[in-house]
Amino acid sequence: MRKLTFGMNMSLDGYIATPDEDLGWSVPSDELFQWWSDRVDATGLALYGRRLWETMSSYWPTADQQPGATPAEIEFARRWRDMPKAVFSSTTSTVDWNTRLVTGDAVTEITRLKAEDGGPMDIGGATFAAAAMRAGLIDEYATVTHPVLVGGGTPFFTALDDWVNLKLVETRTFPDGVVLTRYETRR
Repeated sequence: MRKLTFGMNMSLDGYIATPDEDLGWSVPSDELFQWWSDRVDATGLALYGRRLWETMSSYWPTADQQPGATPAEIEFARRWRDMPKAVFSSTTSTVDWNTRLVTGDAVTEITRLKAEDGGPMDIGGATFAAAAMRAGLIDEYATVTHPVLVGGGTPFFTALDDWVNLKLVETRTFPDGVVLTRYETRR
């Protein structure tokens, strides 16, 4: 059974983006960027909702060709293009870069994918991940908390009907006061 992890940058007050979708507060240090890049390299399948897919696919497919691209950005762009991806959307009609489109029920498809053999899966996009969270499909939460209060926007966590008990498996501090916490779901 494949492991499903929900991980994203988050403000200290629990948001992944401001109301106007501003992510400027989450610019990573070189060390944190490398951690995210290594994570992409180890991912067997990335699951994206439409909005996060649009954000990622608008930049990373050609980021390595941009003037001034750093070696780390070049590496991340290559890793991102090579990583198998699935985009869950009923409004997107085409996807590219080692990606397949899923238009059916997300919970049903994620359940099926988890039962397959293969490497670990990451799910990204708070709105999309909320369905998997409510269905009890998330095995691990990786919060990368930035020391900023944005006051509102898209929350990392969704409202739940029942408690989800977690076990702390890692903490790590990055430059600029950014803290990674990883929790496994207790079943």
